[in-house]
Amino acid sequence: GLPNSTLHSWARPRGGATPVITCFPTRGREATVPFIGFAEAYVLSVFRRAGVPMQRIRPAVEVLSSGIGVDHALASRRLYTDGAEVLYDYATEHDEEELGGLTVVRTGQREFAEIVRDYLKRITYGDDGWASRVRLPAYQHADVVVDPRRAFGMPLVVHGGARVEDLVDRFVAGDTLADIAEDFGVPEPEVEDVVRVATRAGT
Repeated sequence: GLPNSTLHSWARPRGGATPVITCFPTRGREATVPFIGFAEAYVLSVFRRAGVPMQRIRPAVEVLSSGIGVDHALASRRLYTDGAEVLYDYATEHDEEELGGLTVVRTGQREFAEIVRDYLKRITYGDDGWASRVRLPAYQHADVVVDPRRAFGMPLVVHGGARVEDLVDRFVAGDTLADIAEDFGVPEPEVEDVVRVATRAGT
């Protein structure tokens, strides 16, 4: 749900600024954003949904990296366990109301606000503590995941195992939802959901 221009500004900022998501140098038509960069962008999109303005995104990333003590903090399980406390302390010290709004007090501890927590729960972390899979939030019925170990990291519908782009391509080519569902083994309501999101996104 991010504009391409926003993602580009995070990956390749102007003026020599440090990128806030991980990306590789451009090499022909090869992908430049690895999965860890995708996970970082997903978390930043959550912060944007929660009301953090663009000019506060970079300071938030910097304070999380230094406060949690790891590079790529946005893709680390420690963001979920320690990030709320780090952001709250920074927001209080620097009177950053927008960043402070990302957290709440629950059972005597500082936690992420519900909107942030719900989105972060969609990230699965591996045994190494890094994001290993993300369930995408745009879908009402379909369970769509991005997993670098499956379908080369392309969005995949869990029920049936079809790539999102394959379902959409068939629909654009004129096939009915019922035919697509039968051919790919994906329940028809989920095919319809995938097409709805793709159409809304303009793909």
